[in-house]
Amino acid sequence: MSLEVLKPGFLTLLQDFGRYEYGRFGITQGGPLDEHAFLWANRILNNHYNAAQLEISFGGFSARFHKTTTIALCGADLSATLNGTPISVWSTYSVVAGDEIKFTAPKSGLRCYLSIEGGFEVEKVLNSSSTVPREGVGGLQKDGSPIAKGDKLPYSTNDIEPNNVLHSVTTGVVKKGVPQAFIPNYPKAIELRFVKNPFLTSIEQLNKFVQQSYRVSQKIDRMGYCLSGVPLHLGGGIISQGISLGTIQVPSDGQPIVLMKDRQTMGGYPQMGCVAYLDIPLLVQSMPGTEVNFVVAELNELEEELIKYKQFFNLPV
Repeated sequence: MSLEVLKPGFLTLLQDFGRYEYGRFGITQGGPLDEHAFLWANRILNNHYNAAQLEISFGGFSARFHKTTTIALCGADLSATLNGTPISVWSTYSVVAGDEIKFTAPKSGLRCYLSIEGGFEVEKVLNSSSTVPREGVGGLQKDGSPIAKGDKLPYSTNDIEPNNVLHSVTTGVVKKGVPQAFIPNYPKAIELRFVKNPFLTSIEQLNKFVQQSYRVSQKIDRMGYCLSGVPLHLGGGIISQGISLGTIQVPSDGQPIVLMKDRQTMGGYPQMGCVAYLDIPLLVQSMPGTEVNFVVAELNELEEELIKYKQFFNLPV
């Protein structure tokens, strides 16, 4: 059976954990912008970490379930309702045939992840179902198209109620959710750790970068987050090189850009450094106008933290 899309929303994309090992061909990784929310949504359903979900940005999405299953919502609070009753993120819910879920507008954060027991069952492109519209790759139609009205996303289900469904949807949340300690806030001011570019020659510009505050601009998407503040001057272009998730590029206007999951694989702008991998979710849930401050971090400390994170979620290390 399937989830039938009634309204596709501002931007709703099918995402698994991402498309890896194709960067050498110029194909970016894709995957969820907020890995923290994505991984927890699969974890509390006992799904494999790579199970496909919907990344719902900004709201405006609604859909109807056609078979009993269990779902999880993690990430931004997009004013979700189930059959008209408000429901919370970071929790699981049981649903039955005919139930409708709806997301209207953000209360906090920008992106919510809708996971379903067992994951959505779709064909993969280059070993992934992740949708990258810019490259025309992946997704339900396999051509990079966002989710559209009338789309039907198949999922497996039993003919009987799943064992872990403790209540009908009319009585509220299934008794499973993310521990409070792992539920982030999405404040109006954030601090991002970064590893500075070891080839950066201007200490003056580095100090300027860490001593001022930036603002998240209106120019934000899955490719990058443009920030606004006092311009930096790192000189002209450089020889193009590989681009990592979180790379802080400084183009000719001096305004930093933090590159995201759908970034280009090569780039020739000067680089201030790279944002800590585990701090990216905080930035991608930040609305325009959010204050951003940067602080230098040590690479070995961030690596140790990342290894523990991957082990916790059973990710390849």
